[in-house]
Amino acid sequence: MPSSGSILRQLSLKEGWKSSSKRWNNNGRYSNGGEIGACWKQMDGINMYDYGYNNNGSMNMMVKKRVMVVVDETARSKHAMMWALTHVTNKGDWLTLLHIISDSSSSSTPNLATSLGSLCKACKPEVEVEALVIQGPKLATVLSQVKKLEVSVLVLGQKKPSPIMTCLFGMSNSEDFVEQCINNAECLTIGVRKQSKGMGGYLISTRWQKNFWLLA
Repeated sequence: MPSSGSILRQLSLKEGWKSSSKRWNNNGRYSNGGEIGACWKQMDGINMYDYGYNNNGSMNMMVKKRVMVVVDETARSKHAMMWALTHVTNKGDWLTLLHIISDSSSSSTPNLATSLGSLCKACKPEVEVEALVIQGPKLATVLSQVKKLEVSVLVLGQKKPSPIMTCLFGMSNSEDFVEQCINNAECLTIGVRKQSKGMGGYLISTRWQKNFWLLA
């Protein structure tokens, strides 16, 4: 499997409402971060750097990156989450799962991000996992969190567009949301769509490349 570094080289509000955050420790247990204000307070103390040694014994600093995935009940968001976990994150990196509940929504599952976070921690314990649940406008919330958390890579699930529907009505809301994030987020933003079983791999879209086929 290609390393996250090689893949990245290839690819070369409304928050006043109650929010919640959870983090997993090395034992696989999570702690409740409470209100979003408490979450920011905790993050101030996060050490985003690690130190290692070269073959000659000299010490070098390695930057830990934060990868954010916007999750919801759809299969495409779960595919994007697993792709980010396996293809983008390395040991010591932070994986933030952001679940946004719209102001008018009454059917969203508030524990979705927590259950997905537990899955990610079980699959890759060496990655630090955090789940955030925020109510607010989707695009504005994503752009705000990317900036506040200093996200390095934002990963979004994409669905297969319908040529006929696109011709008649233009982009769907979900397609437009991904495009808006790609063009406006202050970090590298990647749209991910899993190919059919016959094709295999993923189609990757960034600000510079569209539907780049990654067979991995």
